[in-house]
Formats: sequence, structure tokens, C-alpha cells
Amino acid sequence: MEHSDELYKFIWGVLNRNECILHRINGMEDHIHLLATINPELAFSDLIKEIKRNSTIMLKMEKGFEKFKGWDRVYGVFTLSVDEKEKLSNIIKNQREYHKTVSFKEEFEATVKEAGLDFDPKSWEE
Repeated sequence: MEHSDELYKFIWGVLNRNECILHRINGMEDHIHLLATINPELAFSDLIKEIKRNSTIMLKMEKGFEKFKGWDRVYGVFTLSVDEKEKLSNIIKNQREYHKTVSFKEEFEATVKEAGLDFDPKSWEE
């Protein structure tokens, strides 16, 4: 993704200001993945809201993001064990290869179901 480094650095800055640790970030044109240790004093929803709000302003001001129309309202936050950290980090690192065989929707649905939650296909309708 062209210009993605600017976005990733910006998101790292938001996480850093909130005393979170970014372990890995990467994405595709339609989504990003973050692997981070989150400050336990923060609510996930507040952090995601801040990332989306501030990065939207940045993306609208920067050249190279003309096609950006805004963040989707849907997002997922999942916890994992320390043993799973390296595996997930590698999946995030290799997003381009991974998504040659698995769509983002398939990936998200599988992750939700693996977590023991119900997947609502209506959440993908616009």
C-alpha cells in the first residue's frame, strides 16, 4: 500500500501518547491490523475512537489518501495469550500473502467464531 507508512506512524503516535505498546501494524487497502499491548486504564472503544477520529483528519490532509472515504463503523478487538503473539505478528506481517487466499470478511468471520462469538453478516451491509 502506497503511503501506508505515514498512516502506521501516525497510529503508532496515538498509541504511544496513550501509553500503549505497538508490536505490529500492517494492512490492506480495506483494513488494518494492530497487535498492541493496551494501557489497562483505557477502554478499547475510546482508544479506537481516538485512532479513527485523529487518523481521519490526518488522512484527509495528506496527499496519497484521496480515495479514503472514512473508517467503517465495525471493528474487532481480541485478546490473545502470550504464546499466540508471535503467530499473530507473523500473520499481520504477511498480510499481502495471507489475503491472496482468505478475504478480510472470511478472516474476520473465522476470528469471531474462533473466539466463541456469533458473527452477524448484517454488520457487513452498508
